[in-house]
Amino acid sequence: MRHTSVRVALTLALTGLASAYLVWKIDVSQTADELRDARLGWLALALAIMVVTVVPMAWRWQRLLAAKGMHDRLRWLLRAYFVAYTAGQVLPTSIGGDAVRILETSKRHPGNLPPITGSVLLERALGGSATLLLGAVGFVLAIGRYDVGAYLWIELGFVLATVVLAVVFFARFARPWLARLAPPLRWLRVERPARGLYEGIHAYRGDGRLLLGVFGLTVCIQAVRILAIWMTARSVGLDLSPRLFYVMGPLFFLVMLVPFTVNGLAVREAFFVSFLGSVGVGADPAFATGFLFFLITLLLSVPGGIVLAWEGLRGGARRTSHA
Repeated sequence: MRHTSVRVALTLALTGLASAYLVWKIDVSQTADELRDARLGWLALALAIMVVTVVPMAWRWQRLLAAKGMHDRLRWLLRAYFVAYTAGQVLPTSIGGDAVRILETSKRHPGNLPPITGSVLLERALGGSATLLLGAVGFVLAIGRYDVGAYLWIELGFVLATVVLAVVFFARFARPWLARLAPPLRWLRVERPARGLYEGIHAYRGDGRLLLGVFGLTVCIQAVRILAIWMTARSVGLDLSPRLFYVMGPLFFLVMLVPFTVNGLAVREAFFVSFLGSVGVGADPAFATGFLFFLITLLLSVPGGIVLAWEGLRGGARRTSHA
């Protein structure tokens, strides 16, 4: 109970700070003009990219599940992805959506919670690693062109954390060291879920070819999705090179992986204002870009909402017919 209260307090505090930063930086009337004048064609293209790339993401997850003996239809996995996007609108960023995917898939494959959790979190880890690879490319692209040094240090921190986690989950020599964590984890009453998480991801250690192929696919998906951010910026009249967004995009995806606030509220827009401001973009068009990209992710959740409503109606009809 205390842990939940602390997390809620920190979430509210961070949301408040980000909101205060935005109020300080933007002119509301000017921002409203930027939003009103946005070009819908660019936004439609950005939304199309986000929707279409869900298909290879679901196929990637299908391969990871199949490697552990759980075979599921691509259609259902697509449904699970879109429902997860819907859940992400009211739960902390993408982490909440992952929890929904794990819960629903475990109902279809009883007794397989650890490997299911491992597949989803490994998928997330591969996504983060692919983002970091693109970030490294962005770092090279930024040298001598963009003054975003502070953000590159943040990215370096993510890189080091990813390397450490890869060693923890896949290196055999790390197991004795991890065993020493068992007593404190047991005292915190999280040993069993932590052990299940570790075993679920570690189980993929022998699937090197699969992991390499999935990683390559993920790099391609992330590279295409970064273009959706660039298109959103074009919709508000920012004539910036896609090169800049291959610097910005990986950092943005990494920031959104961390459950700072519900659906990244205010933090997302503050990131856009801060980063684009460092390359001379005004706060109002920068905020408009972040807000419009939020609207795109909101539209991405609509199919999942429709699916849930339809399934709810069908379930209600069945219960009525059996009454």
